[in-house]
Amino acid sequence: MNPVAEVDGLRVEVAGSTLVDGVSLTARAGRITALVGPSGSGKTTTGRALLGEFPPGARVEGRIRTPGGGAVGYVPQHPAAVLNPARRAGALLRDIAARRGGTRREIRARVEHALRRAQLPDPAMVLRRYPHQLSGGQQQRVVIAQALLLGAKVIVADEPTTGQDPATKQGVAEALADVAAQGIAVVLLSHDLDVVRRLADEVVVLRAGRVVDRGPADVVLPTPAKPTAERSRSAVPSGGTRLEARGLVARHRTARGTVAVLHDITVSVAPGECLAVVGRSGSGKTTLGRCLAGLHSAYEGAVLLDGAPLPRGIRARTPAELAAVQYVFQDPKAAFDEHRPVLDQVARTAVRLRGADRDNARRTAAKILEELGLAADLTLRRPGALSGGELQRAALARALPAEPKVLICDEITSGLDAATRDVILTHLAGLRERDGLSLVFITHDRTAADVLADRTLVLDAGRVAMGGEHRIGVDVGG
Repeated sequence: MNPVAEVDGLRVEVAGSTLVDGVSLTARAGRITALVGPSGSGKTTTGRALLGEFPPGARVEGRIRTPGGGAVGYVPQHPAAVLNPARRAGALLRDIAARRGGTRREIRARVEHALRRAQLPDPAMVLRRYPHQLSGGQQQRVVIAQALLLGAKVIVADEPTTGQDPATKQGVAEALADVAAQGIAVVLLSHDLDVVRRLADEVVVLRAGRVVDRGPADVVLPTPAKPTAERSRSAVPSGGTRLEARGLVARHRTARGTVAVLHDITVSVAPGECLAVVGRSGSGKTTLGRCLAGLHSAYEGAVLLDGAPLPRGIRARTPAELAAVQYVFQDPKAAFDEHRPVLDQVARTAVRLRGADRDNARRTAAKILEELGLAADLTLRRPGALSGGELQRAALARALPAEPKVLICDEITSGLDAATRDVILTHLAGLRERDGLSLVFITHDRTAADVLADRTLVLDAGRVAMGGEHRIGVDVGG
């Protein structure tokens, strides 16, 4: 197979820190090359180099070639970052499809075909919605459709199965395999070794910015390891309710009016308890979490904290109420100000919600970040200089100076290597035991849910699904 993209001796340095050091790889037509390694190993820096994109102030050495000058498509780890929030998905995709010319009917057919190839079962519905009305999994597949419409010779897929249920993950894998079958080179950046084993023709292993191994997946990759974090059951006291939703019916606005996305959900979580919320992409998991946190106010029913009703929206909540229920986003990059150091943003939580002075807040923030494995020099950087896994830990750290009673975690272990995932799960288990922190753990990661959760709520199309392999931790409202 002919090479369509080559990286030769790539070295990227930012502010005296080396992100990648001497990385070389060849992407060939019709083949999938996977870059694997722990968070911060240089995968995303290498992948984005193929697009000619580097961190601000980067010093770059080495050569990057795309013979023939073909376009390079990019499917990012956090898809919302490349979707215009003010435009419906259909408008975004039609603009790309129109570059190849054709009638309106041909353009529309091209868009719908790309969405089907990206494993979206209801293209017409997706086309009508704005990005924020789509689940993380749906956003991911819209971005895959964008790359397919571009007709790129190379597609860089950065954690494309992050935060997706097993069925959707399989669909995304099939979409990438279909892309390669059409003669397109795919560079896959992933922590999901099961997907890498299934798809990759060649695996390049990175560690601390350097290539430490390469070859076929069955030769290079280790046997899957079981998570080492242990469930903490002693943290759960008997009786009591910390947070409760009663008769929740949530709606999204669309061009054709409002659509119900949650239907009469009643659920509670006790002090120190972890409730996992699972279900397919688009089942309503994130909407439920956002309602509990006051980030989605278009709902009927009630949300109560320690028996007292909470205002629907965050702007109506007091600082104490905001501090009590904290939300850790699926897309941490979108949650940070890209112009300010991470340490300052984590410290600001304590200043804004607890009235702490700046110096004490910074000391508290530094301690929390260190406990999550983020070195002091790293936290002084802006968010763009951190890897996806590092930024996810920083996003968790940013919620903790508020000293919350309830922490709502939206897909915070998806796309992480096993070691980083264990750091997060172990830290959360410790907070439950030490502080009686209640967790609402939204996830597709059933292994993480098994490690951490006491009960599981299964959602399907916005309703409680009574069944599955776990005991259902809900009270179904009448």
